[in-house]
Amino acid sequence: MPLHKLEHFDPNYRETFGGDDVKALELYTQGGERVGSVGDVLVDDDGRFRYLIIDTSLDSVSKKILLPIGLSRIDYPTRRVYVNGLSRQQVENLPDFKQDAIVDNDYEEKVRSVFRSPTSNVTYDRDTYNYQNEPALYGLNEQEHQTFKLYEERLIANKHRIKTGEVTVGKHIETEIAHVTVPIQKERVLIERVVPTEAGKVVDPNELKFQEGEVARIEVYEETPEIHKEAYVREEVRVKKVVERETVEAQDTIRREELDIDTQGNLQVQEHGTTTNQAI
Repeated sequence: MPLHKLEHFDPNYRETFGGDDVKALELYTQGGERVGSVGDVLVDDDGRFRYLIIDTSLDSVSKKILLPIGLSRIDYPTRRVYVNGLSRQQVENLPDFKQDAIVDNDYEEKVRSVFRSPTSNVTYDRDTYNYQNEPALYGLNEQEHQTFKLYEERLIANKHRIKTGEVTVGKHIETEIAHVTVPIQKERVLIERVVPTEAGKVVDPNELKFQEGEVARIEVYEETPEIHKEAYVREEVRVKKVVERETVEAQDTIRREELDIDTQGNLQVQEHGTTTNQAI
């Protein structure tokens, strides 16, 4: 199975591990002796840690080596990796890891042979070898590598747009009887016969002029109403939409997991770099 450097396998590995970065952690023995630092990690196709690439500095011997993950214990709070013994002899016998090194089955077997217990009954076959055959080298100690997650609920506020109705604006015609008054004038001829002021006066026959036919013409007029209809703009109606904003507040009960630590005996428990004395 091919191996990959951690960053090549998962470019966002820091987010995957909650911000923890295994790279550049210091490597110590269980007795507290610094023996190097972690330069990188090799993982398999499933993302399982298989080797730590270690920059060793042990007894004036400095070289890059591969350390099977099962021999280490990672402590992120102290930013340390602890190894169950790493001797100068082992460092010298391990192949020097080069940046362009091809880590195939045979290369891994050279590494395993240095760390393998003399009492091991594992027989190496490059075609059938499986990491599960040697849990001492590749299995994580559950008591030393227990990791669990604390969960917390949170309220997520989203919104979506729904149709609540529609408004249709149209026109219709209403009719009514309209009344209008128009004053008009009519002319008429009034003929009055009155007693003359010179009644009984004798008129000179030479001045008499008797006439027949038309003696006067008067034109008579009257007004007639002229009614017609005309249209005009009574009002304008503008239709538009406005957006009204309001804040809707919601509440619910959310849960959060907290860590409970129960110890027995006189212990020092380190939690994120803070030392707490626990005693009963």
